[in-house]
Amino acid sequence: MKRRVVITGMGVVSPNGNELNTFWDNIINGRSGIKAVDRFDTSQLPARIAGLVKDFEPEQYIDKKEIRRMDRSTHFAMAAAQMAIEDAGLEPEKEDRERIGVVFGSGIGGIETLENQILVMAAKGPGKVSPFLVPMMIPNISASQIAIRYGFKGPNITTVTACASATNAIGEAVRVIQRGDADVVITGGTEAPICPISMAAFCAMRALSTRNEEPEKASRPFDAERDGFVMGEGAGVLVVEALEHAQARGARIYAEIAGYGVTCDAYHITAPDPVGTGAAKAMELAIADAGLKPEDVDYINAHGTSTPLGDKGETLAIKRVFGEHASRLAVSSTKSMTGHLLGAAGGIETIITALTVYHDVIPPTINLDNPDPECDLDYVPHQARRQEVRVALNNSFGFGGHNAVLLLKKFVP
Repeated sequence: MKRRVVITGMGVVSPNGNELNTFWDNIINGRSGIKAVDRFDTSQLPARIAGLVKDFEPEQYIDKKEIRRMDRSTHFAMAAAQMAIEDAGLEPEKEDRERIGVVFGSGIGGIETLENQILVMAAKGPGKVSPFLVPMMIPNISASQIAIRYGFKGPNITTVTACASATNAIGEAVRVIQRGDADVVITGGTEAPICPISMAAFCAMRALSTRNEEPEKASRPFDAERDGFVMGEGAGVLVVEALEHAQARGARIYAEIAGYGVTCDAYHITAPDPVGTGAAKAMELAIADAGLKPEDVDYINAHGTSTPLGDKGETLAIKRVFGEHASRLAVSSTKSMTGHLLGAAGGIETIITALTVYHDVIPPTINLDNPDPECDLDYVPHQARRQEVRVALNNSFGFGGHNAVLLLKKFVP
């Protein structure tokens, strides 16, 4: 019999708050974190808005000398990890640290550092490139830095599956615990992509919303007037552990992660399968992994990026899996408030899903003013809904056709 895995701690750095309670309050009250980008000149870019982390002070979490040797994405990861560990009441010095692992996701890694150092080389020559460029840039460094800080010597893995990265990381963390390789895993994802090269690249793909005059209304999943996603930044980190370990130390349990499904569309490098075959299969696998049936699911935290193809494909995938039950499901996209955190999206969205299950409050999809006729499910528009949520899915789909789905359920001893 496989080990049960539960969530005992969570930490977040996001456009909607840098502390768990503030973040949740903003999410359930439908407050957008999307603003005009003020960090660099965007005048030549078609898209000039993003989900920006505000009032974040890395000095609260990291030594000043070390801050200079880390990319912004790692600053976010370290802060959210500290908050999650504290929230879990986990005392690393009292634990067997060979039984604690880190499984983390990032779609890009330290791209801001890479961009800056390319400019340094162009202006001053290769001799001025920082010796810390490589360890600041590589996507796995956040997982390593967390392990180094706390002395966690268990499995240390980084998943890089575009926008499915953090959800894959959490799912793989569950597998690590289930097969007995660790008792506790620090997991989630981080991303800091708000820099000129990232925004220029996504603009070149015509993937971003250009609703620059109304930033807070730009991310509008499932709305007929959606015109692309809004990029965001931040980190979402969870402490997951074997149930028996959590109970032995008297930990509070937010939810149980009971299922995980992962597939690939094998269709296109950026476009989703138009009929959602791979996404549907991942949902089916997560439900089966939990030993449940589709009609047991109450809520889906949708990938819902606000792109024309993606939202339609996800709607079709949900209908494929749930049949008549699809019309009874509550489905919402919290990217309407946070923007799309790319490789970190699954981290903060798993946190949202866990809190939905824990509090029995479903967050809204804001900006759903003119529903797309081809997106005709119950997307919980505008306002949160108080409703019992026993079982929920979190969907994440990434460029390359990566599909990852987690099933969370209310904890019952």
